[in-house]
Amino acid sequence: MSPAEIDIAVHRQLGELVAGMRGLQESIHRIEDGARRAEDKSAASQASVHRRMDQLAERVNELEASASAIGAEISDMKPVTDDVRRWKLMGIGALGVTGIAAMALGVSFAEAIRRIVFVIAGKA
Repeated sequence: MSPAEIDIAVHRQLGELVAGMRGLQESIHRIEDGARRAEDKSAASQASVHRRMDQLAERVNELEASASAIGAEISDMKPVTDDVRRWKLMGIGALGVTGIAAMALGVSFAEAIRRIVFVIAGKA
């Protein structure tokens, strides 16, 4: 090979190397752009997850406050409920005693009327 042919071959190889380098640079730029877009999407997704977690934490706090308030109300209601149950039992007992007394009074009254009828009828 003559020096001119070597010079042309070297220039061609240098041209191919430059073209290859430009291709690599373009590929690297595309990869960097893709990585930047992925990072942006990831940051937005993480922000969304954190926002949802904050909302869930607020809702849990509200539920805990409601549950403790309901617990306090229930503990305040328990003595009243116990009193009502006691009154109910006392009322049932009083009704039973009243029923027995009324039955005894009715029997006594019926017996008294029967004697009066016998006296009036003359069967004494």
